[in-house]
Amino acid sequence: MPTQLLFTRILNAHFAAPVDALLSLLHVHPAYLNAPITDGFAMESIVFTALLLYFVVVRLTLQVEQPSPVQHFAEMTHEFVCGQADSIIGHGYERFVSFLTVMGLFILLGNLIGLVPGLKSSTADVVVPLGCAILTFVYYHYHGIRKNGWRYVKQFLGPVWWLSWLLLPIEIISHLARMLSLTVRLYANMFAGALVTLAFFSLVPVVFPVAFLGLHLLVALVQAFVFMALAMSYLSLAVAEEH
Repeated sequence: MPTQLLFTRILNAHFAAPVDALLSLLHVHPAYLNAPITDGFAMESIVFTALLLYFVVVRLTLQVEQPSPVQHFAEMTHEFVCGQADSIIGHGYERFVSFLTVMGLFILLGNLIGLVPGLKSSTADVVVPLGCAILTFVYYHYHGIRKNGWRYVKQFLGPVWWLSWLLLPIEIISHLARMLSLTVRLYANMFAGALVTLAFFSLVPVVFPVAFLGLHLLVALVQAFVFMALAMSYLSLAVAEEH
């Protein structure tokens, strides 16, 4: 059995049996029946719960005259995402703000949770970035089809019909490469950053780790922004009226 975080072990101690039963219904067989819950899923559940509570608190404390600090943060986040989406996607960006905000916050919090002692970044588990990339992939294609209908498919065929047989597989591979790029970029940076920080903590437990914690924070912010910006870019191409 692999070494697991304390929180993961607690989850497995209480929920291993029902998780195994659920996975068996889906014909999925975990490597360890006593520990079907991985560190990545455990950290992801913390992030999900924290974001759910955050959105509930924001909704319950909305005020016009005396906004709370939580509301101020929510408004700043909304304005930032709207500003970026407006500049990248352009007209009609409002439809996508909710998805982009949730995705950005989920990745950001998943990156930052690794700064908490006893926890690690959920995005340092490749399954989590892959899930975010697949969701983004499906999302922008869905809106491309919704906006342009059958015309959306024409972008995969190219401007010259007699070259469509060649351009179609190239375009499909390029779109799949986007999903791979989103996954690898986020996972590699967070995994490497976590390893470096952990190594310096074990070697020099006082001064240098503080600097690397700051570096981890910077990388977490940058990677969340890059993922969100790329998602906006793919959306802008998908919903463009001319292909």
